[in-house]
Amino acid sequence: MLVIGAISFVALEMRAEENARICKAPVVVPATFEIVTEQILDQPERTEIQTVPAKYESVERQFQVQAPTIQYKIVPAIYETVTEQVQIKPERTETVVIPAEYESYTEQILVQPAHTVWRLKPQYLGEALGLDERSSTDLKDYFEAVDVPAEYQSVTRTRIVTPERSETRIIPAQYQTLVKRVVVEPSRIEEVYKPAEYEIVQVEELVAPAREEFVSVPATYRTIEKKVAASEAVLSWRDAPCEDQLSVGDIRRIQAALATAGFQLEIDGVLGPTTLNSLREYQRKNGLAEGRVTFESLNMLGVQLTQ
Repeated sequence: MLVIGAISFVALEMRAEENARICKAPVVVPATFEIVTEQILDQPERTEIQTVPAKYESVERQFQVQAPTIQYKIVPAIYETVTEQVQIKPERTETVVIPAEYESYTEQILVQPAHTVWRLKPQYLGEALGLDERSSTDLKDYFEAVDVPAEYQSVTRTRIVTPERSETRIIPAQYQTLVKRVVVEPSRIEEVYKPAEYEIVQVEELVAPAREEFVSVPATYRTIEKKVAASEAVLSWRDAPCEDQLSVGDIRRIQAALATAGFQLEIDGVLGPTTLNSLREYQRKNGLAEGRVTFESLNMLGVQLTQ
């Protein structure tokens, strides 16, 4: 890498074009690789002895679990429910006294009959008339006759509407419903024959005994992936800014872009070994030509140089 750096420095001066900021720099175009798959032998073909287990068959067998028996059982009596009407009180006759019925009514009673009274006329009220010195004829001029209507009073009285009387009634007989059980069929003892009981059981019967046999086990393979070179690294010339004409601001922008890409370096405007090593690592990771500050790398970093 030191040899390439020395060659590059000479080449930048020898191959400078008319544009003072564009030079040709030798760079290493990295090798390219591709992933290929390959089948490799995992286990070779072999012969094994395998034990073939015995073969059984499930069959049904019937077994007697209980012999036939005769049992005696009591058959209970059969009853039925019947209803019956029973007289608890006979028919009878009784005399009932029906009380009298009354009603209330209101009556107007005369308290005072209509009459006439003599009253002093209103215009003479409060005057001293000297009644002792006047004749009866003169007195009529001072009094007037007033008719007082009769006065009545409302009195509530009670009178008989229906007088008290006796009445003979027939009281019907009273009955009660009784519910009772009566025997329809008496209890008895009868014989019950209980047949034998059987049970079906699943049993395993040997069909073929266990044996050993030789079995050919085929070879097994597994697939692997490996990285193979598609092209080798070569030395090539690429357009690059002339190193002696890169400004401090240009170098700072390059350093800032590398820091943003995750590289640890000081942004000091000096294109030193740390900056160049970070640049080469960035070029290697992104499949770019390695070794110099090329326009290809600047485009990838998004850095614009000052004019």
